[in-house]
Amino acid sequence: MDIVKTLRIVSVAEAVSFLVLLLVAMPLKYGADAPVAVQIMGPVHGVLFLAYVGLVLAGRQATGWDTKRTLLALVASVLPIAPFFVERYWLKPVADAGARPGEVGERPAV
Repeated sequence: MDIVKTLRIVSVAEAVSFLVLLLVAMPLKYGADAPVAVQIMGPVHGVLFLAYVGLVLAGRQATGWDTKRTLLALVASVLPIAPFFVERYWLKPVADAGARPGEVGERPAV
């Protein structure tokens, strides 16, 4: 699998896991006295966070990002919905540009 595609998938998964941790697991822990939700989602989010950071650094060359954009993508990992924007506006165009003829994101020649 292509590193940009993998980074796109992990970016969305990391953002979703962060939101589930903040909006579901934490309220269950403190509101319903059910810490098991955080005990499950915490490590899941931690692994996805580490994968996102590693893939951003490893995929820097494939995406063509300069140091500033790479640092911004890393900062995005600590903001709840920012990885969605990284995937949509920075990674999707790169993936579409690398698409083969006939795939999504490229018009057929006329």
